[in-house]
Amino acid sequence: MASLHSYSSLSPLSPSPDHCPIKPPFIPFVSRTVAVLNLGSAPAEEGKNPISSAVSGGREGGRDQRRAVRIAWEKLVRWSRSWRSKARSDVLEQTKKVAVLGGGSFGTAMAAHLAGKKAEMEVAMLVRDEQCCHLINETHHNCKYFPDFKLPDNVVATTSPKDALLGADFCLHAVPVQFSSSFLEGISWHVDPNLPFISLSKGLELNTLRMMSQIIPQALKNPRQPFIVLSGPSFAVELMKKLPTGHNIIIHILNLVAMVAASKDKKLANAVQQLLASPNLRISSSSDVTGVEITGALKNVLAIAAGIVEGMNLGNNCMAALVAQGCSEIRWLATKMGAKPTTLTGLSGSGDIMLTCFVNLSRNRTVGLRLGSGERLEDILNSMNQVAEGVSTAGAVIALAQKYHVKMPVLTAVARIIDNELTPKKAVMELMSLPQVFFDSLTIVHLGYVWDGLFTTS
Repeated sequence: MASLHSYSSLSPLSPSPDHCPIKPPFIPFVSRTVAVLNLGSAPAEEGKNPISSAVSGGREGGRDQRRAVRIAWEKLVRWSRSWRSKARSDVLEQTKKVAVLGGGSFGTAMAAHLAGKKAEMEVAMLVRDEQCCHLINETHHNCKYFPDFKLPDNVVATTSPKDALLGADFCLHAVPVQFSSSFLEGISWHVDPNLPFISLSKGLELNTLRMMSQIIPQALKNPRQPFIVLSGPSFAVELMKKLPTGHNIIIHILNLVAMVAASKDKKLANAVQQLLASPNLRISSSSDVTGVEITGALKNVLAIAAGIVEGMNLGNNCMAALVAQGCSEIRWLATKMGAKPTTLTGLSGSGDIMLTCFVNLSRNRTVGLRLGSGERLEDILNSMNQVAEGVSTAGAVIALAQKYHVKMPVLTAVARIIDNELTPKKAVMELMSLPQVFFDSLTIVHLGYVWDGLFTTS
């Protein structure tokens, strides 16, 4: 297994002034104002219409501007190619085996992605079901989640924790949060104390309010267990299809998926970047583990609320207002817990929230949609073959709000609906009857609470 100390010599995947082998070129800023000034700089020739002369000058200025932009872009592309050719891929070269704990949709998708990067690398999936294990090994299909997708030949399945973890260089944890603690305690004696755990699970443990960064080291009885959380706007089926999802401008030819690897150990985060990144998957790194985890957990609760609005046919205006308020509530709580504000507006924050709240592939949004349409929660959950983490996480929202003295009317309303304290219709009426507040571009901090958005929090 690769030693953690070896990560200190590795350069990160994303270029930075300290680690880039080649410095980026100076890219001149071409202002549109220059073209406008050039437009009127030359007087119209005698006998010519001044308007047509101005248009002609504008075209010439536009050509100059486009030429300058093209030259700058070509410089950037050449620099990027040169950097990639010099960037080291030691982590992938040294990695012989990766263990994946859990045979669900996302664990399977990440196993397939890793196996596709290096044919010589073994990707061992630990699954519970003997039949599923047999089918993966014999037919290379996970028939429960992805019957139409063939897994790479170097993906193997096992029901033995010892066989899955023996000799692994990295471990991807894809077990649902509510079952993670007991599961990890049961396999703890097979886990190498230096084995980096990459958590794919999003949520909060209901009874203890713990996040995965707390659950994993405590369950393994090793406070120094290397830990990384992987999060961001990504559905498992689109990872399998290599469809684009996003961060900033999406170019469909690139089939881009973007996620965030967060760890308090920067060198470890950089190593995970190199392990997972590919032309189809871009990995950014962060040190804000709390921010990435808490937004990844609470966005599932907000997605249930968004689904309820959709199911009740309350309209786009109500949807936008509710999601905006929910984002504010997540920000209030996350910053009280120590998260960085920039994380909440980034890929693992607002990016993940938008995907989960507005796209039909979201399991949590589907739960809310069916609740808003009048179905019973028990019937909804019994009909699903995957876990909707937002249902369990909602129960922790009220306790967290009380612990950190933050008022969260939208997210706590979801918890009360799930606990049968409120009907969706009554919850909406309660939210609309909250006191009116004055709101401008300023954020007002008063008595330790934040006033923002549609509803008062004091």
